[in-house]
Amino acid sequence: MADRMSKAEFIALIAMMFATIAFSIDSMLPALPEIGLELSPDEPNRAQLILTSFVLGMGIGTFFTGPLSDAFGRKPVIYGGAVVYILASAIAWASPSLELVLAARVAQGLGAAGPRVVAMAIVRDLYSGRQMARIVSIAMMIFTLFPAFAPLMGAGIIALTGWRGIFAAFVLFSTISILWMGFRLPESLAAENRRPFRLPLLIDAVRQMFAHPTVRLSIMVQTLCMGTLFTMLTMVQPVYDVIHGRGDSFPFWFAMVALLSGSASLLNAALVVRVGMRRMVTWSLGAQIVITLGMIALNSMTLSGNMSFGLFIAWQTAVFFMAGTTLGNLNAIAMEPMGHIAGMAASVIGAVATVLAAAIAAPVGLLFDGSLAPLSAGILIMCIIGFLLMLRMGHVEDRLPG
Repeated sequence: MADRMSKAEFIALIAMMFATIAFSIDSMLPALPEIGLELSPDEPNRAQLILTSFVLGMGIGTFFTGPLSDAFGRKPVIYGGAVVYILASAIAWASPSLELVLAARVAQGLGAAGPRVVAMAIVRDLYSGRQMARIVSIAMMIFTLFPAFAPLMGAGIIALTGWRGIFAAFVLFSTISILWMGFRLPESLAAENRRPFRLPLLIDAVRQMFAHPTVRLSIMVQTLCMGTLFTMLTMVQPVYDVIHGRGDSFPFWFAMVALLSGSASLLNAALVVRVGMRRMVTWSLGAQIVITLGMIALNSMTLSGNMSFGLFIAWQTAVFFMAGTTLGNLNAIAMEPMGHIAGMAASVIGAVATVLAAAIAAPVGLLFDGSLAPLSAGILIMCIIGFLLMLRMGHVEDRLPG
């Protein structure tokens, strides 16, 4: 890898692969009203299924992409996923009905699982320990930036081409990343290190993962941290529109939040080697508990519209900031003991955390009642549970043999 691709270029490529998921989900947010009116005029709210159908496909695909990459190599699986993703995007672009769009979005999710999951396995193939955490943290910065910038990008595409143009942008995005990888990144998993795709081996790999207490706890905390992010993303547009009457400027405020919160992963990359992954996650969750409690207390007072909106912007920034200081570390913590089954580990971690996080966020989002209460309570509860689990992880690691 070193003779063909610098570390900086490698990080940029991995970040682009990670960003496929965020771009595919969040750029659709500004398009939902138009899609609902055009394809489901009687029930425009059904357009929201465009988000959950993608996550469903991604969760299913995530279980298989890692084991396949362990058996056949990293690059062939990423190529296959990209082909599925591009074809599904083209079908969605041409779809005359919402049902066909939803089916295409499930297929999109299946395809997108390849780049994200296998990219993590590639990092584990080439790096380990805190250096791996540092690289993942920098790459995950894009994961936290894209959910913020993607609505603005989607709004721009809609203004130029209409909502169908977003699916054309998906095709272009995936094509660029795959060509980049194909020409610049050698295969990271040697043939002699591959594991045959056999069910007993896969079951044994899953058993190894869930038998390891640190890995098990890390997956649980990652689920909760992703749940806070998904919950915010699910409810943030109604908060801007219904509570604060700023729906038209929503993408621009999101971009500002991205600039403020994007520094989290850089801060984490600078500190994690000295502080350690577990402490960074624990401290981040503890800080978010304090911040959310403060937000709830201040929001209970009678504030002007501008002050109330500014408070929400600050809190939203803090939630995104927390994602940048937890998700990369939690991935690295879970992957570190699983180097011998990196592909399978990446699949199980991604699938379980993503699907359960979406399952948590969806019902919380449905509780939206024109106030911040469901959102703030949901995030507070998830952070408290995550914080307690991280304390538990510390006790477990202290008892593990040296």
